[in-house]
Amino acid sequence: MLLRSYPLTTMPAALFFLMLLGALCSHGQTMSREERHRLRNQVVEMFDHAYQNYMDHAYPADELMPLTCRGRVRGLEPSRGDIDDALGKFSLTLIDTLDTLVLLNKTTEFEAAVRRVLSDVRLDNDIVVSVFETNIRVLGGLLGGHSMALMLKEGGQHMQWYQDELLHMAKDLGIRLLPAFNTSSGLPYPRVNLKFGVRGPETRTGTETDTCTACAGTIILEFAALSRFTGDPVFEAHARRALDFLWEKRQRNSNLVGTTINIHSGEWVRRDSGVGAGIDSYYEYLLKAYILLGDDLFLQRFNIHYASIMKYISQPPLLLDVHIHKPLLPARTWMDSLLAFFPGLQVLKGDIRPAIETHEMLYQVTKKHNFLPEAFTTDFRVHWAQHPLRPEFAESTYFLYKATGDPYYLEAGRTILDNLNRFARVPCGFAAMKDVRTGSHEDRMDSFFLAEMFKYLFLLFADAEDLPFDVEDYVFTTEAHLLPLSLSTAPHSSAIPSNRTSEEELDDSNFDWTCPNTRLLFPDPAFPRNLREPIRSAVDKSCPRPAPYREPGMGRPPLRAQDFMANNPEHLELLRRMGVSLIHLKDGRVQLVQHATQAVSAVAAEDGVRFMQEMMELSSQQQKEQLPPRAIQIVSHPFFGRVVLTAGPAQFGTDLSKSSIGARGFVTVAEPYSGCTEITNAEYVQGHIALLQRGQCMFAEKARHIQKAGAIGGIVIDDNEGSSSDTAPLFQMAGDGRNTDDITLPLLFLFHKEGNILLEALKEYREVEVLLSDKARDRGVDAQEAEEDCITEATTPTSFEPVGQSQMSMVELDELAPEEVTPSQEEVSPVDEDTSPAEEVRSPEEEASPTEADVEQPKEEERDSEKREEPGGDTDSSSQSVDELLADWREDLEAFQQMEKDEL
Repeated sequence: MLLRSYPLTTMPAALFFLMLLGALCSHGQTMSREERHRLRNQVVEMFDHAYQNYMDHAYPADELMPLTCRGRVRGLEPSRGDIDDALGKFSLTLIDTLDTLVLLNKTTEFEAAVRRVLSDVRLDNDIVVSVFETNIRVLGGLLGGHSMALMLKEGGQHMQWYQDELLHMAKDLGIRLLPAFNTSSGLPYPRVNLKFGVRGPETRTGTETDTCTACAGTIILEFAALSRFTGDPVFEAHARRALDFLWEKRQRNSNLVGTTINIHSGEWVRRDSGVGAGIDSYYEYLLKAYILLGDDLFLQRFNIHYASIMKYISQPPLLLDVHIHKPLLPARTWMDSLLAFFPGLQVLKGDIRPAIETHEMLYQVTKKHNFLPEAFTTDFRVHWAQHPLRPEFAESTYFLYKATGDPYYLEAGRTILDNLNRFARVPCGFAAMKDVRTGSHEDRMDSFFLAEMFKYLFLLFADAEDLPFDVEDYVFTTEAHLLPLSLSTAPHSSAIPSNRTSEEELDDSNFDWTCPNTRLLFPDPAFPRNLREPIRSAVDKSCPRPAPYREPGMGRPPLRAQDFMANNPEHLELLRRMGVSLIHLKDGRVQLVQHATQAVSAVAAEDGVRFMQEMMELSSQQQKEQLPPRAIQIVSHPFFGRVVLTAGPAQFGTDLSKSSIGARGFVTVAEPYSGCTEITNAEYVQGHIALLQRGQCMFAEKARHIQKAGAIGGIVIDDNEGSSSDTAPLFQMAGDGRNTDDITLPLLFLFHKEGNILLEALKEYREVEVLLSDKARDRGVDAQEAEEDCITEATTPTSFEPVGQSQMSMVELDELAPEEVTPSQEEVSPVDEDTSPAEEVRSPEEEASPTEADVEQPKEEERDSEKREEPGGDTDSSSQSVDELLADWREDLEAFQQMEKDEL
């Protein structure tokens, strides 16, 4: 969103103007005009590919399923849980795309699309939808389309027949959403029935007690615009009341808000606070409500929140969740991809430096994994591997380019384009990534991909003369819908309440009125590049070497990381003296947290820093021993490579990452299924890939038996019913303690759900051919084969070293040697409330594939001895079809569903 015209009645003229118009001169190699135009045209071609496939294969369904080339109709496809609450049988993708068509100069298509919406779309369906998603996607889409229609009509060439029909539909929808606000607090119920409103269990609404902060706090732009377009103040009044209640319920000491709140009592249900899923657009809408409406109360609240975010959550370049009542205590050590919008918001705020730093971290993670994983750890490794083609990183890239003029961000945009075409493009559109590590796809193309991604990418590469209107006259909603800034002067009722509770809250010292001039902020054109370099090093390089040997305080010798044992009282005392505390986590890992201020002396504090650096280096070395996930791709009819299963590797046998062709063959079930004795059906196993069940003997023993029978590969299927790569860390099969050089075939591991897909396919089609490889292949992009392996292991960040007495560092380790690292029964608090966290580094063990020596089952260090279940004649007792299993497999883990509900 660029701002040039804004409500001068209440907004100071200097705000945003200097920041955005004082653009930096070029800091790197300038991209030629011809190259920018080529990329601009490529964006348009990609949009056409996605939009036309939706219209050809999915419309009037809500969304396109790009792998199966059909529409996703709620009730006809297997339920995906809360994700499906965005679907209301109202041609979601078409409505969400209306203003994108205009921005990309597709005026004829826009006019046709508007006529389709008016003739085909019904808003009175008996269906329960998400209030939040329906507001930002459908109501926002209708209002954005109305704004574009008015602009075109005023131009005198197009839409001359238009008589506010989209606005009438928007008001109808707004009225249908209003019953959700009928609560004592004013916070809306998370769901509403479009036909019956909120009437209780019979309408499947009104029984919820909780909603996310973003769900209740991301209403004001659309509802205020609807009020000012129509002259009916009821919508804006309800949105303001919800925002007022959230503001009143903020934690008064930290000035932060939690993630989930009880809509009746106002109690915080989840008290973790960040800028990602569940909260993100609440902060965004406070600032943008000020921009759109000119009410300085919104700016005041935003700045109070922002100061707390920068004090507690921001640890440049990281943004880590904290507890609202103990904001110095980290709530988690991973980040979700929705926070990628925040650098763009910081640009609008005028805080460019942390925006550059966080964006660079996100860019490096993107280059490492091709896309931003849905969640990633503080050492930049995959936590949740999905990527549903989210646009937030492209959004921040656009804003940073407009604020700095640095061509570096054009190159970042080029990277986004290239990765979408290489890895996500399929014949019927663009498919979400099921796993960024293996390149597997999900049959999903969300409407926000068309609504947001192509807007920001087009604006990034386009010249002013390429645009049909001046985007600086509009504000972008969180769904990138365009609302005119002229609404600030539109008639609206003065009766709308404003919850100004104290004179202190209106003190001008509480918030800023102007933003810095970027020319003064960065007098050296190379300064942004200097900010980026250390962050790039943090992602790409290993930890620094340990500092020279130093004696800690009180004359004691320093403790070296390689000697540390968690059950040694003397070691724990040495840690205490160095300001290092220890926490035993529930999953068996040990977390070390260092506070320089808690050390007994400055020398001891330095030794604590050195100890943490050594421990990080040990973690990095452990990480290098881990193997990335592998892929099992079903290539026979009727799958033809569309189904890719994430598989765990073995620490022995063929290294698929060094094979250009992988191992391809038909699968057969070995007898005995356990593979723990000599194979009795060797004539069928010979030349095939053998299916085995986990249990009763060691993995290496299974591999030797099928290799002796003539198999060309093996797949071990977990016998733990319900296990899935969605919900469990990737499994890595260890050897048997002996030399395994005699094993020359590849062996991969599948969890129960993924294994069932393969077994059901074999039962239904009898002949099933698979490809075992390091990543999905034959995706129709020849260049993919030539690219280096995208599944690279991140190294531990090193640029966030403790500096000074006020900083903290953290390391988490897996307890792979129980005799040396024994969890304590007593938990030690890692954080002093007077200390601000500044460094957090996770062990690579958490997301890396666990070996059989996982500490929670130490006996499995040498044996895989789970109870097996003989398959008999059939390989699985389930009567589900392959399609049903695939649908079940695609259901996300519970926490991931929570993020989807919060607009993840």
